Amino acid sequence: MTYIFNFFTQFNAKNKALFFLSVLLLCCACENTPTVNKITVNTEEELNNAITKATPGDEIILANGAWKDIQIQFYGTGTKDAPIVLKAETPGDVFIEGASNLQIGGTYLEVRDLYFKNGYTPTRNVIQFGISKDSIANHCKVTHCVIEEFTQPNRDDTDHWVEFWGRHNELSNCYITGKSNFGPTIMVQLKGNQHIKNYHQIINNHFGPRPRKGGPHGETMQIGDSGTSMAPSHTYVANNLFERCNGEVEIISSKSNYNEFRNNVFFESEGSLVLRHGNYATIDGNVFIGNDNSEFIGGIRVINTGHWITNNYFYKLKGSMFRAPLAVMNGIPKSPQNRYLQVTDAVIAHNTYVDCVTPFHFSVGSNVSQSDVLPKSEIRSARPTRTTVANNLIFSHEGGTYPIKNYDKVDGVLFKNNILNVENKSDVKPKGILTKSFKVNKISDVLFVPTENDKDVYYGFDFETITTDLFGNKRTSENNSVGAIVNPVKDNAVLVDKTKYGTDWFSIEKEKYEPKTISVATNQELLEHIKSVNSGDILSLKSGSYAMDTSLVIDKKVTITSQDKNNKAELVFTSNHTAFEMNPKGNLIIEDIVLRGNNTQDAFATLDKNMTKAYNLWVKNSEISHFKNVLSVSKGSFADTVSVSNSIIKDCIRGIQLNKETNDKGDYNAAFVYITNSTFDNINETALDYYRGGYDESTIGGNLKLQNNTFTNCGKDSKDHILIKNRGIVNVDFSNNTFTNNPVKVIAVLWGEKGQKPVDNVIKNSGEIKVVQNLKLKLMY
Repeated sequence: MTYIFNFFTQFNAKNKALFFLSVLLLCCACENTPTVNKITVNTEEELNNAITKATPGDEIILANGAWKDIQIQFYGTGTKDAPIVLKAETPGDVFIEGASNLQIGGTYLEVRDLYFKNGYTPTRNVIQFGISKDSIANHCKVTHCVIEEFTQPNRDDTDHWVEFWGRHNELSNCYITGKSNFGPTIMVQLKGNQHIKNYHQIINNHFGPRPRKGGPHGETMQIGDSGTSMAPSHTYVANNLFERCNGEVEIISSKSNYNEFRNNVFFESEGSLVLRHGNYATIDGNVFIGNDNSEFIGGIRVINTGHWITNNYFYKLKGSMFRAPLAVMNGIPKSPQNRYLQVTDAVIAHNTYVDCVTPFHFSVGSNVSQSDVLPKSEIRSARPTRTTVANNLIFSHEGGTYPIKNYDKVDGVLFKNNILNVENKSDVKPKGILTKSFKVNKISDVLFVPTENDKDVYYGFDFETITTDLFGNKRTSENNSVGAIVNPVKDNAVLVDKTKYGTDWFSIEKEKYEPKTISVATNQELLEHIKSVNSGDILSLKSGSYAMDTSLVIDKKVTITSQDKNNKAELVFTSNHTAFEMNPKGNLIIEDIVLRGNNTQDAFATLDKNMTKAYNLWVKNSEISHFKNVLSVSKGSFADTVSVSNSIIKDCIRGIQLNKETNDKGDYNAAFVYITNSTFDNINETALDYYRGGYDESTIGGNLKLQNNTFTNCGKDSKDHILIKNRGIVNVDFSNNTFTNNPVKVIAVLWGEKGQKPVDNVIKNSGEIKVVQNLKLKLMY
């Protein structure tokens, strides 16, 4: 015992100073460890008070429930290890509704688990990384949030759902869907030195369906703009799912320098990843998946300088020109900053194309032939130059033999060791596109991989920097291959796993509803059921006449049909109100019904304003007569589809009027108009007026199918003596129609430069169908 006592006495004496120093350091460390305060708030006042007092490590918890008409300014100074957090009490149970938004200003702030729905922003942004010029966001994060259909009441109003300012901010693991008004969903701003070289990260998000907008300004993401397109951004977009993002031709519009797009999946999205302005982008390891139905699903469009496009996989893309799997554009000589700069020094290597109709489109947008209607400043004649296309793999199950479509000479492109499994029948047959016989294995849904590596690869300048393949497998001198994929590939490899994207608490799977068929015998029953039925239900009308003295409001999917197809129910509208009032999300199917008016009302009409979302109208095997307009629309309204088939339209003042977007900015009132196998008789003015104005070559919009119809005694009161107006509509099928005794000078004017021509139409005493090769439109820029 004496020995032990002496030992400790000796130890303490020698190390007394060290002992007290250690204790002091431990105490200091404890003092510097942030105290995590969890503050639950129930009112806006409590929230603002908590934000004002927040310190690093604090968690401000929004109580469960709906927070309506709230504009949150979340500011403060956190640290990397102890951010200030604003979060939901329970993920999925805190709703931001009404006229609401969120602004973030400060450093190391984090927002998570909020659900924006049933509302819209009263400003220009739903979530903004920045409060003012003096309070921007740096090193801040928005994660595991949902923004669902938080769209403006007026589709013409512009906003952004997430707008980036500052530097080193992050949007991650969010689900964002349903924007239908003007403006990109995600916008990265670079106005000012404090916002360039931003290194923002947009990662692991699920961008759900964005409906067709009907014109430009419907991007899912835009990084910079033409005014800041020479600025370095370094925005990193990776591991996101873009699912049916159909807003416009540009899903992503990159308009700045040094942006990276890696390992994203574009699933059945009607548009492309577009390098619109700016230089030196990296597009690596992305997947583009199409289908058998749509010719509007695109891949990558290239403009400007120094881009590297590698290791990407393209499947069943049928798009062409601006929506081609690979579209390399012509530029404008001495182009202004906001137009089209020449493609130079681009590398397109080690990509795989499976069952794509024509993978490569070069000199897209060449328009020298339109010199008589366009100013010199709009003529794209500068062909791609110093561009390398190498080690790409093209496989077709069905013998697609046209790998290249050229709209000008392809004399500035170096082709090296590109392999396809069928004969090249394209006009361009460079030595660097080789036909070889090879087989592929189906590894999983839409994933096809060659049975063997093709190791005969071309090594160009800097190709040694392509060190991995689509799945991250190493490319080495001993194990390399043409195409995006190097064997061996894991047996369970998949290209699309939706569980990897978005939040961990929100389910995008909706419970499937089995539609009900409801028998209707009286007008009162029809009025009641129109209001009360579930979306998708069918109202089956007994034969007879139904006198209707009020409008039927359509705000869901509903089918109105006759029980006896040989003795159709007749709806007779007696008031001067429109027969069917089309509301946002209205989806009306009229089948085997007779509609009759008294010449004072419209058969179908949209709201005058606040058509926040698209509607659809289908008329099948029905008869419509004695209305002022068959369909009348408002500015800002938009139909995804208007279809009339196997029907009779007669004794109306005007037919289908889709003509209110007259500001000539590239907008139009319907995406698809199908009029087939139908009869138009005694329509006093225009049978169809479908308008898109403005020269916007990237608005590939307006689709008209006018086929197998008969027009008789129509157009006598048309002021400009035209029966069918389709000015500016890009895609038109005008075939197998019969025109008899229509007192007009012109049946229609078709746009020759867009490939429009009349096919097998019969004309008797009805004017002429004109084809104008180059349509003169108002310049938008």
